[in-house]
Amino acid sequence: MTGPRERFLGRVREALAVGGQPGHATGIPYRGAIGYQGAGPDPVKRFCEELTTAGGHPHRARDRVAAVAVICDIVNQTNSKRILLGQGNSIDALNLKDALSGCNADVVRAQDLAARSNRERLFAADLGITGVYAAVAETGSLVLASGPDEPRSFSLLPSIHIAVVERSQIVADLFDLFDAFPGPSPALPSCLSLITGPSKTGDIELRLVTGVHGPGELHVVVVGD
Repeated sequence: MTGPRERFLGRVREALAVGGQPGHATGIPYRGAIGYQGAGPDPVKRFCEELTTAGGHPHRARDRVAAVAVICDIVNQTNSKRILLGQGNSIDALNLKDALSGCNADVVRAQDLAARSNRERLFAADLGITGVYAAVAETGSLVLASGPDEPRSFSLLPSIHIAVVERSQIVADLFDLFDAFPGPSPALPSCLSLITGPSKTGDIELRLVTGVHGPGELHVVVVGD
């Protein structure tokens, strides 16, 4: 007689055989049957829909000027005065430090926190702004690769997180994410974080609570609409 364990393992083996195997390039015919889901004809729309379902707030900006306006509007609406600002191509191109100075905000970059005496500014931040390594349309997830210029704390400690996503950074499916890493075998960074919506936990009496272990509010600005 086949028991529950054998039936479960049988379903896993079947799924792997049909197409749930990581590392295969996009376009292989059997991908899509079980493992690979894709994002449909409009990955940006799918990403925004899935992010909304997960409790996040998508904002579509046609260009960088519009993206800066959206970010400043969020900062003003949330009355955020202490801001952690990451670095990287998508963030640096927006020249946000100058733009946020008009909001009377204290903007802190990673290099400003080199001394241990500045840790208070890190933990006291109201809002963090980061770029992303990629975004997954299938689940509305952000992919952040931590580094010296953009530590994990920028997206984890503040109660509000704003992520800037270039349209070209959106991949259809989680499988496609790992195809994007260079080299014959994926050269993953030392820390890769996948964020789907604001922080949530159901540990206490099975009640879903938002913002306990991380930001309770997540905004994503998609640039290049």
